[in-house]
Amino acid sequence: MADGIFGTAINCIDGRVQEPVSRWVKDHLHVDYVDTITVPGADGVLTQGPAERIALLRAEVTVSQRAHSSGALVVAGHFGCAGYPVPPEEHKHAIRAAARLAASWALPMRVIGLWVN
Repeated sequence: MADGIFGTAINCIDGRVQEPVSRWVKDHLHVDYVDTITVPGADGVLTQGPAERIALLRAEVTVSQRAHSSGALVVAGHFGCAGYPVPPEEHKHAIRAAARLAASWALPMRVIGLWVN
């Protein structure tokens, strides 16, 4: 078991959002470390597939939860996303849907959707 308190984030690969999401998770969820799982347009992938990629994301979150006892999962989406180029309102809808999906995985984690503007 790792030392420290962990959270987990499913985030876009876009380098502009890595630090803001990590900082938000640390500041608001009071964790020491953030396990970051990245995929282009993460909120879009979680809501639209492909199913194999969603299954891989779930497996990666499970590793974080089991190995680091992560108690929180943040699903993030952001403005200007090249991987999921949709208007902000569509992102926000997708983030909510993705968070519901992640919660359905029934891992012992609090699930939060996060919009990065």
